[in-house]
Amino acid sequence: MSAPARVLAVSPEDRLPAGRTALFGVQHLLALTGIFIFPVLLGSALDLQTAQVGQIVQACFLLTGIVTVLQSSRLLRLPIVQGPTAAFFVALMTSGATYGLGTAFGSMVVAGLVFMALTVPLGRLGVFGHVSRVATHPLVFGSLFVVIGAQLAAIGLPNWFGVPGTPGFGTRSFVVAAVTAVVVLGCLVLGREGLVKRGAVVWGIAAGTAAAAAMGTWAPTAPTAVLGAPEPLPFGFGVAWPAVLLMLLAFLQAGTESMGMYSLVGGWTGQKVSFQRVNRGLFTEFAGTVVGGLFGGIGTTSYPENAGIVRVTGVGSRRVTMAAGAFAVVLAFVPAVSLFIAGLPGPVLAAASTILFGTIAVGGVQMLAEVEWDDINLAVAGPSILVALGVQFLPAEVSAAAPPALAGLVTSPMMVGVVLLLVLHALLNLGLRPVLARRSAGSPSDAATPTAADEVVLPAQAQRAADDLTKA
Repeated sequence: MSAPARVLAVSPEDRLPAGRTALFGVQHLLALTGIFIFPVLLGSALDLQTAQVGQIVQACFLLTGIVTVLQSSRLLRLPIVQGPTAAFFVALMTSGATYGLGTAFGSMVVAGLVFMALTVPLGRLGVFGHVSRVATHPLVFGSLFVVIGAQLAAIGLPNWFGVPGTPGFGTRSFVVAAVTAVVVLGCLVLGREGLVKRGAVVWGIAAGTAAAAAMGTWAPTAPTAVLGAPEPLPFGFGVAWPAVLLMLLAFLQAGTESMGMYSLVGGWTGQKVSFQRVNRGLFTEFAGTVVGGLFGGIGTTSYPENAGIVRVTGVGSRRVTMAAGAFAVVLAFVPAVSLFIAGLPGPVLAAASTILFGTIAVGGVQMLAEVEWDDINLAVAGPSILVALGVQFLPAEVSAAAPPALAGLVTSPMMVGVVLLLVLHALLNLGLRPVLARRSAGSPSDAATPTAADEVVLPAQAQRAADDLTKA
C-alpha cells in the first residue's frame, strides 16, 4: 500500500530559522486553553487558595512541556502538542470533592500505571487499541459527554455574576463575562484560520481581564517568587477505587483521541503511523501523566487545536512543537506566571468555560447522532442519562445516610453515568442483543453477523476533529 500523500509545506524533519521556530512555538502554546482554564476552575470548585491553584498551573506547564518534547523528539517523532483535557478535569473535580485532591491525583497515578501496562512499546504487547474498541462505542461516550456537559453547566453561567460579597458582584461582573464571551465567539466565527481563531479563548480571557481591571473589580496577584520548581505531592497521596475507575475512563478517552491525532497528523506528513509507534506515543503520554500527577498536573491528550495549527500553517516541523514544549517547561519554573493565571477573574473564566463546556455537550450529541436508535440502545442511554443527572437532586438525607465512599459515588453524575452506561451496554448490547439476533434468525450461524449497534469504532470526537481539520 502506498504512503499517504503529504499535504504540509514543512515536514517534521525540516528546520526553520530560530525566530520563526520560536514564533510558531508560541502560537502552539496560546492554543493550550486547558492550562488557562481547567486549573482555575478546579480551584474554584474545590475552594482552593490562589497559591494552590498556582501549583497546579505550574505542574500543568511541566507535564505539557515534557511530554510534548518527548513526543516531538525521540519517541513519536511527530509534531504533536499535549495539553490538559476536560476528561481529567472533570474526573479530578469529582474525585477531589469526594476524597480530596491528594486521593484524586493518587488515583490518577494508579490508573495511569494500568494504561502504561496496556501500551508497553515492545513488539505487539500493547493492547490499548483492543480495549478502546470495546469501551468507546459512540452510545457510551456520546451519552457520557452529554452528562458531563450538563454537570459542568453548574460552574458556567451562575459564576458570570461573580461571588457575593466581592467587588463587582452582579452587574459589573456580568459585563466582564459578557465581554469575554463576545470576544471568544467573535474570534471563533469571524477570525481567519490562524492565530486569531486558534487562540480565541486566550484572546477572550485577555479582553475580559482587561475589562475587569478597567472597572476596578480585579488586580493581579503579587508573586512571592520569580523562580521556583513545582512541588511534588502538593496535596498528599491516596487512592480510592471509585476514583481509579473514573480515571481509567479519562485515560481511555484521552488515549483514544490521541490515536486519532497520531494517524491524522502522520497522514499529513506522508507517513503511516505503525502499531508500535502508536504504542510509543501512548506510553509516553500515559507515563507523562503519571509523573505529572505526582506534582499535581491535570492529565493530557494530543490537542486537536494544535493539530489544526499544523494543518492551517502547513508547518509540521517537530522542532516547532518541541519549542512549544520547551517554553512550557521554562514557564513551569516561573511561578509568577502560574500565579497570575491562577488569579484571573472568576467571571472571565466562567464565560470562557461556558463556551468550552458547551462544545463538550454538543460533541456528545453529535456522537449520539451516529447511533442506531432501536429499543436496546434507548434502554441503555435513556435511563443512564436521566439517572446520572438526577443524582444532583437527591435529598441531602439520602446521601448523608450512605457510607462516605458510596455517597461520593452516587452523588456524582459522571461516576453514576459511567457505571450505568458500561453495565447496561455490556448487558444489553454485548450480551442480550446476540441472543435476540440468534432467536430471530433461527440459526446460530447468523449470530456472527454484526449489527450497527455492535460495531466498534473510535470515539466520534477524534474522527470528527480529523474531518474538520482536513477541511480546514
